[in-house]
Amino acid sequence: MITNSNLPPEQQDTDSSQAVKLFFNNYFNQTITFPASEIDAVIGFFKKRGFDDLASNSTSIILLQQARLDEVNVFQLLDTLKGLTELQLSAVVTEVLNYNRQKNSTLGYRVEDTSELLEKRNVLI
Repeated sequence: MITNSNLPPEQQDTDSSQAVKLFFNNYFNQTITFPASEIDAVIGFFKKRGFDDLASNSTSIILLQQARLDEVNVFQLLDTLKGLTELQLSAVVTEVLNYNRQKNSTLGYRVEDTSELLEKRNVLI
């Protein structure tokens, strides 16, 4: 039977290795910080273009990381992306995401072949 109580929750026993476990669990995780104005601007840009919440958040973080690596101002990058059509924006986002993914997992899109080849004609014998 569960009862509500005003008492503080029971203290969990912590062993002496808790700090060591926490250190090594986060050993390869690098913390990266960005100004809130940049994060809000990039997330708002992608939400305005029809991206859903999760996609705009993850794409924004990757775009901010890439902008920092390339030493490009995020607001100048957004001004450049404003002039693109939806298809061009999708292609640019796909390239940036692929650049930051593992090489055995890439994103792609299908492009219709509009060229007419001679081999497609009917041959009567």
